[in-house]
Amino acid sequence: MLPDVSLMPPGREDIQRMADWLADNEVNSFWYGRGDDGIALHHGYSPQRVIGSSEDEWKRIFEDHDRRIYAIYTQDGQHIGEGQLVIDWPLQEAQIFILIGRKDLWHHHYGTMGLILLLDEAYNTFELHRVWADIPEYNEHALQMFRQIGFVLEGHLRKTHPKDGEWYDSLAMGLLTDEYVRRRSRVMGGSA
Repeated sequence: MLPDVSLMPPGREDIQRMADWLADNEVNSFWYGRGDDGIALHHGYSPQRVIGSSEDEWKRIFEDHDRRIYAIYTQDGQHIGEGQLVIDWPLQEAQIFILIGRKDLWHHHYGTMGLILLLDEAYNTFELHRVWADIPEYNEHALQMFRQIGFVLEGHLRKTHPKDGEWYDSLAMGLLTDEYVRRRSRVMGGSA
């Protein structure tokens, strides 16, 4: 049985939690490490820098038509992670990102359910044709989760992810809307 989660617009407290999670070495080890300045790398914005941003800057980041950022919440109202869709409207596709920052909830299918809700947004709300992910080779858990949902290996990218002074390969994985429609009910029923 998959846990109930929801996607919400992020607030400043959510972004503070993201900064705290990314400051944790174990969480960061599955994400993208730190830049030369020691600040955790993240997609689309720096949680550490945006916490105190102006309202205009906040709106520029979190109300972007092409980058949809969501806070992931449990049914009982606990913020546990973040998901993003970076949409290329002319191609009707999006790159997807997901991070469960609450380590105590890892391996309990919260990431899987968050991923399903992000895909529902991509395919049902935005009527996209394809969603893809660029997953670092060192994140075996993410690779397994994306495969379970039905993502297919589309390519091997060489030395694309900098992490802690090293470069790592990644796997490009994609999922088409008709594939998702066929897989979703099986995944939700636990028989994937």
